[in-house]
Amino acid sequence: MNTRLDDVAALAQECRNRLSSMSSVYEHAPLGSRTTYRVGGAAALLVEIGSVEDLMSMAQLCATAEVPVSTLGNGSNTLVADRGWRGAIIVLGAFADVIEIPEGVGRGDHTLVHVGAAASLPMIARRCAAQGVGGLEWLVGIPGTIGGALRMNAGGHGSDMNEALEGAVVVDLARGVAESWKPGEFAFDFRSSTLTDEHVVIEAQLRAVGDDPDAIGARLEGIVRWRRDNQPGGQNCGSVFVNPVPHEVSAGALIDQLGLRGLRLGSAEVSTKHANFIQADPAGSADDVKSLIDEVRRRVERETGYHLRSEVRLLGFEDD
Repeated sequence: MNTRLDDVAALAQECRNRLSSMSSVYEHAPLGSRTTYRVGGAAALLVEIGSVEDLMSMAQLCATAEVPVSTLGNGSNTLVADRGWRGAIIVLGAFADVIEIPEGVGRGDHTLVHVGAAASLPMIARRCAAQGVGGLEWLVGIPGTIGGALRMNAGGHGSDMNEALEGAVVVDLARGVAESWKPGEFAFDFRSSTLTDEHVVIEAQLRAVGDDPDAIGARLEGIVRWRRDNQPGGQNCGSVFVNPVPHEVSAGALIDQLGLRGLRLGSAEVSTKHANFIQADPAGSADDVKSLIDEVRRRVERETGYHLRSEVRLLGFEDD
């Protein structure tokens, strides 16, 4: 990717001059440690944004400098190349970490939960459960944030963001405007939406319903147990490939039938517990993970005819 990011220090200083004291600017910022893969290189620039106004200013600066911009939450579906990424990473600060749950919601009563884009999905689920607000228990098994969940229409255990979303505020970086989006504007599909790197979700409203806290808690812990029993821990991003025919043909089953569990390239391995997970060794290589993703995709397409689409967002891999 060709950019005009020839002088990182100059752009960083311009950001410090233009942004408020609520935002922090870092040059050559390690990114691997900010992802669940825990491997990979650095971003040329990383800015922890303290307000919507600073986000707008940051977008304008990067547009003028013709520098690519991407947003990072918990990094649960992101892989950064070992050589890093010549772009600017936006991390939303505390202003986007709010979770507001209505009090006194009666059983069976419908309500809305207001959340910031940086709010943790498991935290939303647990706080709702504690206050007797149900319907969002499935979020507990997804180690991401609301912003990322909306971009990929995250889902599990019979629900997804398409069903949960009432509305959201999205900043269009290219046009420098904040807009209220209804669910239809996201054009949700299986693990996809219309959101791109030019969009930054700021906040969202999620549909929920009042219920008995103990009943909600029991369902929540059941999901946690299922995840623990069926999915590996360690350094991974969750499911790597989208099911080619949702609810009919699963990526994991295709990989499994080819006997690829345990397949290793360098410091990356197809999980022996779940075939649609790829594990990275501690202090391993992001490039090894990418090579293994490509190899699994090649073998599945050659043997079955299915082309597997990856859920993993790649940064710094020039051919992607």
